[in-house]
Amino acid sequence: MPQPDRAGPATLVRVAGKDFLFDCGRGVLMRAMSVDMTAPGLTAQFLTHLHSDHTTDFNDVITTRWIMSPQPNPLQVHGPVGTRKFTDATLAALDQDIGYRIAHHDDLTEPPAVAVFEHGDGLVLEEDGVRITCAPTDHSPVHPTLGYRIEFGGKAVAIAGDTVPCEGLDRICKNADVYVQTVIRSDIIANARGRRIRDVIDYHSDVKQAGETAARNDVRKLVLNHFVPPPPPGREEEWAADARDVFDGEILVSHDLMQIGTG
Repeated sequence: MPQPDRAGPATLVRVAGKDFLFDCGRGVLMRAMSVDMTAPGLTAQFLTHLHSDHTTDFNDVITTRWIMSPQPNPLQVHGPVGTRKFTDATLAALDQDIGYRIAHHDDLTEPPAVAVFEHGDGLVLEEDGVRITCAPTDHSPVHPTLGYRIEFGGKAVAIAGDTVPCEGLDRICKNADVYVQTVIRSDIIANARGRRIRDVIDYHSDVKQAGETAARNDVRKLVLNHFVPPPPPGREEEWAADARDVFDGEILVSHDLMQIGTG
């Protein structure tokens, strides 16, 4: 749901001089400018799944990179099976805009270039000491969905996306220094009037489940994000309480532009 102080889901992982962006929800490039991340400088875009709230600004990432890059600068995109079809559909939707810009700029002669890599399980990328793997998660009936694990210098970060606890989630989280998990407050949502709101309970981890996943996998730091409903300012600790009952590591209730280290 739109919030004045929270953009859509997106997590930037900075490692070894590279910028890896996981999901690209509403307002992602506006937030990115606050940490000097630009679309042309993005190393790669990763998608956990193709739900609209996680991909709202995919077209903005593509177009802004294309327009702001003085030389051809293909965007590298990694995601689940279906990402290529989704990318082709996005470029088709941008067809008129692409035509207008090519007609106006003499030095712009080709449409945006996007290199898509679809994954199901295992190695995604390995370069300059950075190793990124993925595993299938469970956000049924959304299928397929992925979680990612980023490793460098003996440290590991797990990006879970939307999922309930499952074997693939456990694999990416095992001994992670940081585990980022979408969460809901099922106790609040269960009392919502709208059925569509109540329906989200069965395919997202609630706060307690996130804590249980963190504890089961010896995670050092649990980061709660993409909240439904979002915690009111000053009441963030209430949103961590259920996880704190089952996990004794560090728990962070995230906000936009929060910077988190692996140390």
